[in-house]
Amino acid sequence: MRDTNAPFRFFTFFGLLALLLPAMAQAWDADELMRHIDGLWRGNTSQASMTMTVTTRRYERAMTMQAWSRGKDYSLIVIKAPVKDKGVATLKVEQNIWNYLPKINRVTKVPSSMMSGSWMGSHFTNDDLVKESTFEDDYDSRISFEGERDGKPIIEITSIPKPDAAVVWGKVVMTIDQQELAPYQAWYYDEEGTLIRTMVFDQWQQRDARTVPMRMSLQPEDKPDESTVITYHDIVFDVPLDDDFFSLKTLKRGQISP
Repeated sequence: MRDTNAPFRFFTFFGLLALLLPAMAQAWDADELMRHIDGLWRGNTSQASMTMTVTTRRYERAMTMQAWSRGKDYSLIVIKAPVKDKGVATLKVEQNIWNYLPKINRVTKVPSSMMSGSWMGSHFTNDDLVKESTFEDDYDSRISFEGERDGKPIIEITSIPKPDAAVVWGKVVMTIDQQELAPYQAWYYDEEGTLIRTMVFDQWQQRDARTVPMRMSLQPEDKPDESTVITYHDIVFDVPLDDDFFSLKTLKRGQISP
């Protein structure tokens, strides 16, 4: 007996398969996503100008800065204003980090024990600014949620430090936009699981085929009236940087331009 429904079942099967394939192909990998986040503001090389605004219970201050980076191992941040802080710089070369104080013409090495310390009185740490630790190298990441939240298609990634990683945080949870692959928000916890601070990313812009949040707002959990905000005015990637640009010699001479 001929099965008259066979053609219908044939086309129904392949019709369903055509609908399912895009969803099946969109399989996110947590490590790849966090590798992308690690390099979002860096690229192969980068040059940026920005303002850091620090608000505490006692004062509000703003610093304009320039920053350069090459891969994960080299970065330089120089304060351009206000006058009293002009020329103060932080340099990272591989595993070594130094601060330069132009008023006394002194370079001091930052020990690993100080990576969690405040950078220039802000709520950002030394580690935040030079990105000594990375999700790729120091954390095991997994996707903890995927779907819509507050009407936005997001991926939530939970990152736990690797056993031998010398990092500040006991856990980091980050939400990433599914289309733009740019971060929305990140929560930083200590080793006991207590929320310590929240970072919000916004003012996204397209830069060199990537979506970059041009503002990062950091809120300490125990100081709800305080914050530090970094606003990027410009950032460009793949700029030419000489091998000796990231050097103590450059720092001491004060020749802070590539």
